Amino acid sequence: MTGVNFEFFSIEPSTIIGVLCNTLILFLLFKKFLFAPVNKIIDERKAQVSKTYEEADAALEHAKSMESEYTEKLTAAREESAEILREANKKAQVRSDEIIAAAKNEASNMVIKANADIEKERKRAVNRIKDEISDIAVSIAGKVIEKEMTSDAEQDRLIDEFIGAIGSDDEQ
Repeated sequence: MTGVNFEFFSIEPSTIIGVLCNTLILFLLFKKFLFAPVNKIIDERKAQVSKTYEEADAALEHAKSMESEYTEKLTAAREESAEILREANKKAQVRSDEIIAAAKNEASNMVIKANADIEKERKRAVNRIKDEISDIAVSIAGKVIEKEMTSDAEQDRLIDEFIGAIGSDDEQ
C-alpha cells in the first residue's frame, strides 16, 4: 500500500499500525503496572475509610451507651441520696420522740416523787398533831387528876376546853 504523500504531511499505514500497537502495548503495560496498583491502593484506601467510619459509628454508639449508663447511675445516686435523707429524718424523728418521752417520763417521776414527799410531810404533820394532842390529853388528864371532879358540868367544861384547844391547834 502506498501512502498518500502530501508535501508537509505524510500518512503511512505501517506507521499508523505501529502507533496503534505501541499504544496498545502502553495501555497493557499501564494497566498491568500502573492501573492495577493504583486501583489496589484506591480499594485499600476505600476499605480504610470505611473501617474508620465503622469505628467512628461504634465509638458514637459506645459513647451514647456510656451516656445512658451515666444518666442511670446519676439517677440511682440521686434516689439513694434521697433515701438516705429520708432515713436520717426518720432516725432524727425517732430520736426526738425518744428524748421527749424520756423528758415526760422524768417529769412524771418528779411529780410522783413530789407527791410522795408531800404525802410524807402530811403524815409527819399529822403525827406531830397527834403527838401534840397526846401531850394536851396527858396535860388535861393531869389537870383532871389534880382537881377533884365534883360535878358532871365540870367534866363537860373540861372536855369542851380540850376540844376547843384541839380545834385551835388544827387551824394553825
